Amino acid sequence: MTEIEAVQANLDNVWILVAAILVIFMQAGFALVEAGLTRAKSVANIMMKNLMDFSVGAVAFFAIGFAIAYGGSMDGAGGFFGADGFFLGDGAFTYGTLTVPVFFMFQVAFAATAATIVSGAMAERAKFRAYLIFSFVVSLIIYPVVVRWQWGGGWLFQGKGLPTGFHDFAGSSIVHMVGGVAAFWGARALGPRIGKYGPDGKPRAILGHSIPFAILGCFILLVGWYGFNPGSELAADGALGGIAVTTTLSGAMGALTSMFVTWLKSGKPDVAMTGNGLLAGLVAVTAGTAAVSSIGALIIGGLAGVIVVYAVQFFDSVVKVDDPVGAISVHGVCGAFGTICVGLFATADAPGFWKAGLFYGGGTDQLVAQIMGVVVIAIWVSITSFILFGLLKAFGGLRVPAEEEMAGLDVIEHGAPGYGEGMGSFSPGSAFSDSSC
Repeated sequence: MTEIEAVQANLDNVWILVAAILVIFMQAGFALVEAGLTRAKSVANIMMKNLMDFSVGAVAFFAIGFAIAYGGSMDGAGGFFGADGFFLGDGAFTYGTLTVPVFFMFQVAFAATAATIVSGAMAERAKFRAYLIFSFVVSLIIYPVVVRWQWGGGWLFQGKGLPTGFHDFAGSSIVHMVGGVAAFWGARALGPRIGKYGPDGKPRAILGHSIPFAILGCFILLVGWYGFNPGSELAADGALGGIAVTTTLSGAMGALTSMFVTWLKSGKPDVAMTGNGLLAGLVAVTAGTAAVSSIGALIIGGLAGVIVVYAVQFFDSVVKVDDPVGAISVHGVCGAFGTICVGLFATADAPGFWKAGLFYGGGTDQLVAQIMGVVVIAIWVSITSFILFGLLKAFGGLRVPAEEEMAGLDVIEHGAPGYGEGMGSFSPGSAFSDSSC
């Protein structure tokens, strides 16, 4: 290695470690969004779950998950457990110029994100110990298997059985859709919160206690996304600026379109749903952030901002799955949508990574691969989550008793309220919908 190559390798490792820290900081954003959009009586429980998503997830991913995702041969020909994967091996493994500790830190931040997406959808009624088990299993096996299929060089990356290789640059499907699909099955297994649906079956608004918390959380998530997407370049190179631009434009456009849709529907520009749109745009562009143009990013984000508004209403009113923070819509629906958009908006072939999309003369190969990849990932997560939540419900109990739910989870589950005396009184949330961000 020449001196210039050594300097570049060091720069790559420093940048990816910084990016990992930004992604870990997103845990604070998720915690604030979820806490703000739920009631004050369960705020400590929300914070504890987000804290444990990272803590439990880091241990599970270190012990087994990383080995499943990246152990053995990187071309997918090796087994799940390679010497360089299990317990991080001897540190000799590298991914490009990255050392294994730096690469692990970046990947464990993503694993924790996939798990913590589920927290908000299960808010205010899940037993803490049951959620803890779920969080552990997600980082142990459910998420790592999906990673193996794509980022670990597996069959989706190679395009086996597909017209071409599947592409998800930073995790619209691999991270966000995994979390969103698991969130659907978790919320469905739990059932709605007490009072969510009236005798006529129509949903009632259960307002969150702090819109400032929720929007501050959205801003923190936006900042973290600059580790999420540019960090996924896995190098400190000239592509970072373009990735940051597409990330910015898609998120901003998602916020704008969500604001205008709610303004037209309700007569007011809804604050929480606008935050929802910001996150929807960021989630949607994450798969194709390096493959699409600035115009493509604006279109993807704008459509995601519209989709998320109607998706929230669909799950709330039609499917009747109580998702207090809209995680299913933001991460599940918009994650799938954004992943498919790679097959439409990818601007040019990148051999070994993606083909040009349908709108740029590339035909339907990449689009078909994207759709098939989304379907397979959704099936895997659905089967494993359904079984896991079913077992938790049957043997350990998944939902707290009605009296505990009515009182709030903080004192009974954790021994103390989230706020001191005179703090955390119930205050209005969103005038449009309680299922936001």
